[in-house]
Amino acid sequence: MKALFIVYNQSITDMVQDILDKLTIKGYTQWTDIKGRGSDQGEPHEGTHTWPELNNAHLVIIQEEQVPPLVEMLDKVNKEVEKQGLRLFSWDIMSLI
Repeated sequence: MKALFIVYNQSITDMVQDILDKLTIKGYTQWTDIKGRGSDQGEPHEGTHTWPELNNAHLVIIQEEQVPPLVEMLDKVNKEVEKQGLRLFSWDIMSLI
């Protein structure tokens, strides 16, 4: 199993949720109104007057065979709305209760 942490500009929340729904990924944890800044050329998303945007995030735990289509679809969205910001991080799940 894999854990995927998806962080994105809150303006594309519906796009991310639609992808999870299309791939029938039902289980997730979502965080909203997250502050942060991209590591490369990202502008801060701080929820302030100067940097008003914020991020949201999803954490999904899925089977390994579900990872490639999810990554592919999220990569496509990221390329379409590159200025908005979307990052995906993954790691192995060693145990699950």
